[in-house]
Amino acid sequence: MTSIGLGSCVAVMIFDKKRGIGTMAHVMLPDNGGKCDRPGKYANTAIPILITELIQAGCTKRSLEAKIAGGASMFKSFRGNLNIGDRNVEALKKILEKHSIPIVGEDVGGTSGRSVYYFPLEKGRASVKRADGTCTDF
Repeated sequence: MTSIGLGSCVAVMIFDKKRGIGTMAHVMLPDNGGKCDRPGKYANTAIPILITELIQAGCTKRSLEAKIAGGASMFKSFRGNLNIGDRNVEALKKILEKHSIPIVGEDVGGTSGRSVYYFPLEKGRASVKRADGTCTDF
């Protein structure tokens, strides 16, 4: 699975370490504000959908773990509430904690955009290529 061109957006990957099944969402905003369109776009609605899909595929919640990547601050002048990247990361961390899903890897923040390549069949490996040319696996 791939999520290309993440700036302030965050790729969230949830993996069942026993079954070897994974899901991914490209989260653009922390909260849907009551909107019903494209639930995978918002942290507060994407996580429950990913969990439900995994459980329907036979996974158990206690064997799930997460990785997140993205959440850059794309504009130096944006601070506080306008820094969508920080808000996305914070929202995802809170929601994953609420669901007792540990984050086992992350590549978040900074000022460089990223592309994420996710390999559920390779024990949930994720690879990140940053706009500055650096690459990391986690």
